[in-house]
Amino acid sequence: MKKGAKIFLWVLGVLAVLVLALGLGGGAYMVEYGLGPHDIGPEKQARDRAKLNESYPLLEEWLDSLEANGIMQDTTVIDDEGFKINSYYASADENVGKTAVIVHGWTSNPAQMMMIARMFRDSLGYNIMVPSLNCHAMSEGDGIQMGWKDRLDVEQWMGIAHEIFQDTLQVVHGISMGAATTMMVSGDELPEYVRGFIEDCGYSSVWDQFKKELKGQFGLPTFPILNGANFVCRCKFGWGFKEASSVKQLAKCDKPMLFIHGDNDDFVLTENVYRNYDAKVNGYRQMWITAGCKHARSYADYPDEYVATVRTFLAEHVE
Repeated sequence: MKKGAKIFLWVLGVLAVLVLALGLGGGAYMVEYGLGPHDIGPEKQARDRAKLNESYPLLEEWLDSLEANGIMQDTTVIDDEGFKINSYYASADENVGKTAVIVHGWTSNPAQMMMIARMFRDSLGYNIMVPSLNCHAMSEGDGIQMGWKDRLDVEQWMGIAHEIFQDTLQVVHGISMGAATTMMVSGDELPEYVRGFIEDCGYSSVWDQFKKELKGQFGLPTFPILNGANFVCRCKFGWGFKEASSVKQLAKCDKPMLFIHGDNDDFVLTENVYRNYDAKVNGYRQMWITAGCKHARSYADYPDEYVATVRTFLAEHVE
């Protein structure tokens, strides 16, 4: 072999090692940054609960009253991977046979979903089930699962809610990662009593969301870091970023779904809702773009319109 060819192969080999090291090293950091168990435990939930009234007047008092009267309770079960997972639940004032399973977002917790819980229970007359996702609040786990494995826990909570309330109808409502979880649930084979879905500002896939963060926060290209992160995630958690896709699951969903997204969302970009909406080709679909809203602010900015939109969707297409 000529000297020039040897030098070329040597340089190529060095570059390959550098790319591999960058991909795996950067990918491992990205997985830890995005999926690692940071400040998302019970202490954070307690802090968030103490601040409920700052955003939603009288919400903390509402929750305290339900707990004091034994209406709001919580339960812990074991999921398929052996982790203890926790959920809050409360019955409606009347035995109506309708339940809303309400799913929180990334690094969030049930306390931050109590405005939606109050909407369903007090305004719409639903029983409520509000779980903590894997590795959040009171639920165990070895990392955030971005909705993909979470969907299996949510499906477990659906069955538990059905046993507790003896309901005949369930709807799943999620915000942000909870919305992605909701869409990922929608493509699975589900019991007949699961009748509809509401997703509020969910991403189209974990790959797309991490790609956006990689570029937006760090100014880095997709290759090789996102590829490395995808590999690390698959080795650590058993799933890949492209597999965890709302779009792919929505293509299998034939039950009604309401899509909500703010037109000023710079975290989960508004373009996601159009991809998600277009992916749902079977069954009823409805989209509401909220003017001027940033990420997960649609209810806070338009509470009356939010309740009215959900009420109409449920009454006309789910109940």
